[in-house]
Amino acid sequence: MNTVLLRLEGLAVLAIATALYFVNGYSGLLFALLLFAPDVFMIGYMRGNKLGARVYNAAHTYAVPLLLLSAGWLFSAQTLLMIGLIWTAHIGFDRMMGYGLKYESGFKDTHLQRL
Repeated sequence: MNTVLLRLEGLAVLAIATALYFVNGYSGLLFALLLFAPDVFMIGYMRGNKLGARVYNAAHTYAVPLLLLSAGWLFSAQTLLMIGLIWTAHIGFDRMMGYGLKYESGFKDTHLQRL
């Protein structure tokens, strides 16, 4: 049941971030190109599970995209808003699909489930 709620939460985040992105008239092409960009941070796993989990998790928490959104809103910086919304949508998508933050024991061990 908890996993279902967390996946629904991810769906809600994905839907809201995507709606806000397109309501503001931002580029659909840019959205498509950058939606999976945070997954580049999987590269940390080339240096082991410990570093891989830390690098991946840094890119898959809401802290950085929320900072970008806050700065974008505060300074009317559309680029920061776009990137923050895309990044937030990505994290929501991952959560919806059951991909969570990684444990240092291995890539398939997440806070949502064992993949």
